[in-house]
Amino acid sequence: MERIALVEDDRDLALLIEHNLRREGYLVNSFERATPFFDFITKNKVDLILLDIMLPDLDGFRVLRFLKNRVDLKDIPLILITARGGEEDKIKGLELGADDYVTKPFSVRELLARVRAVLRRYKKNNAEGVLELDGIKVLINEGRVLVDGKEVNLTPTEMRILALLMENYGRAMSRGFIVEALGLHETGERAVDVHIKHIRDKLGPYKHYVKTVRGIGYKVER
Repeated sequence: MERIALVEDDRDLALLIEHNLRREGYLVNSFERATPFFDFITKNKVDLILLDIMLPDLDGFRVLRFLKNRVDLKDIPLILITARGGEEDKIKGLELGADDYVTKPFSVRELLARVRAVLRRYKKNNAEGVLELDGIKVLINEGRVLVDGKEVNLTPTEMRILALLMENYGRAMSRGFIVEALGLHETGERAVDVHIKHIRDKLGPYKHYVKTVRGIGYKVER
């Protein structure tokens, strides 16, 4: 089930959007200000962001710029929602990395159509199955991993663990979560540590990107 983060300070409008998104089967987390949204987005996986430009604590363009400057957040699709419908604002938002732009007042049907369209495009792009971080490239559909352009011999399980960590850049994954997410019940949590060691050995100059998070597990981060 896809999760949508809604950042909108007009509570009546936010409630209307929340209600209709949930009717469509989406999970929704709503925020009236940018500050609690920042705290949430850095700790939770989100599939789409709906962002109002005129927020009480921070300009929406600054929020957008922050998101697109973060390696772990820049690829989350985003739709701007605003009462400012001038062409200059639209161009600015799109140039900063927004995927779409909806001007108030808008119909709920239009917003839902745009949400579906953006998520559909994102899924199509994601289906190519390529994850990149500096010199590391994981070609999921081909079952290959490249380091600085040269193929390295990761086992299928090692590749899946690396892909999971890269997909969740900056977020700590517990050993138990990795076991559950990848169905590694036969080998268990102890085997995760062995796989991580092998992954580090094979990543060469990027081995330090796979970090141990004390008391939790592992994460990928520069």
